[in-house]
Amino acid sequence: MRSSASELPDILWLMSKDFSFEVKTGLGKGSLARTGRIHTPHGVIQTPAFVTVGTNATVKGLTPDMVKSANAQAVLANAYHLYLRPGHRLIEQAGGLSKFMNWPGPTFTDSGGFQVLSLGSGYKKVIVMDARESEVETPAISKSGERLAHVDDEGVTFRSHLDGSEHRFTPELSMQIQHAIGADIMFAFDELTALVDPYDYQVKSVARTEAWAQRCLDEMGRLRALHPDRPYQALFGVIQGAQYEDLRRTTSRHFAGLSFDGYGIGGAIEKERLGEIVRWVNEELPADKPKHMLGISEPDDIFAAIDSGIDTFDCVSPTRVGRNGSFYTYKGRLNITVAANRQDFGPLMEGCQCYVCARYSRAYLHHLTKAREMLGATLLSLHNIYFIIKLVDDIRVSIEDGSFKELRADWARRYYAK
Repeated sequence: MRSSASELPDILWLMSKDFSFEVKTGLGKGSLARTGRIHTPHGVIQTPAFVTVGTNATVKGLTPDMVKSANAQAVLANAYHLYLRPGHRLIEQAGGLSKFMNWPGPTFTDSGGFQVLSLGSGYKKVIVMDARESEVETPAISKSGERLAHVDDEGVTFRSHLDGSEHRFTPELSMQIQHAIGADIMFAFDELTALVDPYDYQVKSVARTEAWAQRCLDEMGRLRALHPDRPYQALFGVIQGAQYEDLRRTTSRHFAGLSFDGYGIGGAIEKERLGEIVRWVNEELPADKPKHMLGISEPDDIFAAIDSGIDTFDCVSPTRVGRNGSFYTYKGRLNITVAANRQDFGPLMEGCQCYVCARYSRAYLHHLTKAREMLGATLLSLHNIYFIIKLVDDIRVSIEDGSFKELRADWARRYYAK
């Protein structure tokens, strides 16, 4: 029997008209791909959808108007970073994330779990994702061997990547931070593991994440009851279990019985098995709730995830590679700094309808990047998020008209030809 606090999300769901999900079209024929609509207090997300990452309440180098011009439907900010700077209470005072960053559409916040265990462990932004690697023993130990993040059943103690100060995250604090930030969709606090973690540890970690999930539901029930006047914030549970089918399926069945509004699929997943592992999860979770994949943006991963039932996903890659001089084309990812672009007065990609390709040449962007002008990174990032969003928009249309498999094969032939 759950406590009365944990029952509150169900009651408020029935009362709320601010959040809902509807499935429009299912591809069928052995595929879990579908189209749908997520209704939020700040607008509707047509799914499948790529959610642009705005870690610090900004998509790096881009104004909200630029992000909107790339046809972005939603933005995801990071609870860990905003907790450290400028502080979630300040964002709350400003009227919430959307108002603070002047973004008119739907917003997501992640729980901070990944950053607590990656940045807080000295990994910067990298967690071992290949089971064949064995550089570290647990995700809470830095490459130098110093333990910088301490995980226990109550939460995680870690050091700030900004100044080394010590902090502690618990499921309750993660909910309080995200509630104050005010995103439309938020994620339960979970423990991130690496593929090199042994099976026995993965079992303990999944059990811990399940316990934390219930604590997140209880705390959100309390916060919603304290602030009934606020727009409804959906809470997604996060499924872990690494590459183990028994863990992924068992914990998915457990989460299916909890009162989450949707689900996030997280953890370290080998690229080659992404579709398989996501399918395990989505075969167990309720079909009438949205599923979010954390941290993917490569075309083959996007197709695999959507084919296995993913509705939304996010990744920092489009803007990160743009800041490093790379841009997407139908023939793969290229680098603007190569010598051939110095006198190329054509667009980044022929036929692209984005703001950048309509106005600027490869030669100009080559010059900006070589001169280390900020505008170069801005324009490449803008093109890249447009490119990925356009790909997902095309996939959505292909599900509706039944041409998904043909589109996937065409992308594999063109984008990965070399």
